[in-house]
Amino acid sequence: MPVIEEFCDVVVVGAGHAGCEAALACARLGLETYIFTVSVESIALMPCNPNVGGSSKGHLVRELDALGGEMGKNIDKTFIQSKMLNKSKGPAVHSLRAQADKSDYSLSMRKVLENQEHLTIRQQEVAEIITEDVIDNSDNGNIYKRIAGIKTVSGAIFHAKAVVLCTGVYLTARCIYGDVSQYTGPNGLMAANHLSDSLRANGIELRRFKTGTPARIDKRSIDFSKMVEQKGDDRVVPFSFSTNPEDVQIDQVSCWLTYTNEDTHKVIRENIDRSPLYGGVIKSTGPRYCPSIEDKVMKFPDKDRHQVFIEPEGRYTNEMYIDGMSSSMPEDVQFAMYRSVPGLENAKIVRNAYAIEYDCIAPKQLKSTLEFKKISGLFSGGQFNGSSGYEEAAAQGLIAGINAAQYIKKKEQLTLLRSESYIGVLIDDLVTKENFEPYRMMTSRAEYRLLLRQDNADLRLRKYGYQVGLISKEQMDYVNFKEEAIRKEIERVSGVNVSPTAEINTFLEGKNSTILETGAKLIELIRRPELSYQELAFVDRGRPELSEDIIEQVNIEIKYDGYIKRQKKQVLQFAKMEKKAIPNDLDYDDVKSLRIEARQKLKEFRPSSIGQASRVAGVSPADVNVLLVYLKQNKM
Repeated sequence: MPVIEEFCDVVVVGAGHAGCEAALACARLGLETYIFTVSVESIALMPCNPNVGGSSKGHLVRELDALGGEMGKNIDKTFIQSKMLNKSKGPAVHSLRAQADKSDYSLSMRKVLENQEHLTIRQQEVAEIITEDVIDNSDNGNIYKRIAGIKTVSGAIFHAKAVVLCTGVYLTARCIYGDVSQYTGPNGLMAANHLSDSLRANGIELRRFKTGTPARIDKRSIDFSKMVEQKGDDRVVPFSFSTNPEDVQIDQVSCWLTYTNEDTHKVIRENIDRSPLYGGVIKSTGPRYCPSIEDKVMKFPDKDRHQVFIEPEGRYTNEMYIDGMSSSMPEDVQFAMYRSVPGLENAKIVRNAYAIEYDCIAPKQLKSTLEFKKISGLFSGGQFNGSSGYEEAAAQGLIAGINAAQYIKKKEQLTLLRSESYIGVLIDDLVTKENFEPYRMMTSRAEYRLLLRQDNADLRLRKYGYQVGLISKEQMDYVNFKEEAIRKEIERVSGVNVSPTAEINTFLEGKNSTILETGAKLIELIRRPELSYQELAFVDRGRPELSEDIIEQVNIEIKYDGYIKRQKKQVLQFAKMEKKAIPNDLDYDDVKSLRIEARQKLKEFRPSSIGQASRVAGVSPADVNVLLVYLKQNKM
């Protein structure tokens, strides 16, 4: 029987948020790329929440954009509401969040993929990865595995120099609510039922995770008069540094806030024995930080209500997403619990809530570049790596795609440090920590979050996007101009004197700020919590015309100067530990003073540096010191 054979540079398996970023990165770097999906209609699908960004997740999207990714640009084109979260707090935790038109988002991303040179979309299920044994003459003739391509369910073979796995929640997926159990992917799409066996046969360790989604309800059946309207920001801030801010000032669509109550909780408690989650039908682990409503009620019995956000699925649909009430309860229980919520008394369910189980990997099998340790040229990104969320997926997909391209071109692969990006924190946590549940990014996970703000992602990361070839010289030139403009303006402001005039003191009194008895430097006034660079413009006659993004950076850099300098010192210490490399072939049994647990963990994770070793669970500071002494004594 004739077999179709194709040759390309890269194969990307899966066209969700990770797959789209991986494929676009490879194609834009000039590599012939195939992206496989079980359904072309599922490209960049949002099977769960209809939004991009949010606390810490907005940072990831901004960083992805700074590196040359697509998610930020796409949501700027397709959002229906936008809001900067945590504005009452410091800039370190400000996070952009946009409600998406799900259909438009998917169609827009699909259009980008379809028109990208060097990229071919292929609707076909991938059944196997193809590997080959290679003799490494530089390593005493040892044999290692290298990726050679993939085989589809039809038997077609696609030879490739690198493969990126971005299978999302589709591998042997099972959707469950009540007694209903269907082996499908999200939204009733076909699952991918063949690839898992091939991965196991190639020595890849799989595990079973779960996530869930709430019901979708017909807008016409909702009484919004019993809810609190949630509007977007008056002035919208775009996600992408390339988007003109004036292009995103649109008429926005409202969301709505309501709450569960004791009646809701009673329905759940009385039917908890029918829950697949509590009845043992679902044995896989779900995300701790995005629990189902039955989990919230059972694990937090002291809470008499939980927030429920009613969010539109798009501008031209009546489907409304019931955020905060994901569930796998039986259909009749779903109707009862949703209809107990104020405003949803007559709710008509369009799509039932459900849980979904799927195969993913233990990410300790990956290097920091997202390449598998045991199979050269095989990369992975997204929920397949044991994470949750569109943003986490897209960020990993971009890094995996970049590094697949660098691998083929025999160039140094990109590893972002946790001291310079949220993406670095995300990947470092995945590959150095035991993750027994879907990993979710949070601002609290970033030790240097004052330096890693969403507003300065371009200043931090554009250089890496430029180095690999995803950022243009024009974009890089602007970042260099911006950095210099910020430096010059802070220097200028440091020398501006403000006299204690009646005008300035009247202004200060109005701001509940201490009046001036003698002259003061303008920079000292800007540092006051109740004042800002913008508000003090009237006393600064020599102030130059600056763009909003530069003004924002000047204000933050001045206000938080002491804290920023302190964190930069901490980063320098961190960098010293990260630069102390550990040979990949180090025999930890030779390091006699290591504790047994530390030796076992270090063998299991094979950290690439002393810094990474220090973050492996089970490795103590004393173990790190033992390692340092051993490496020094053996001149490693």
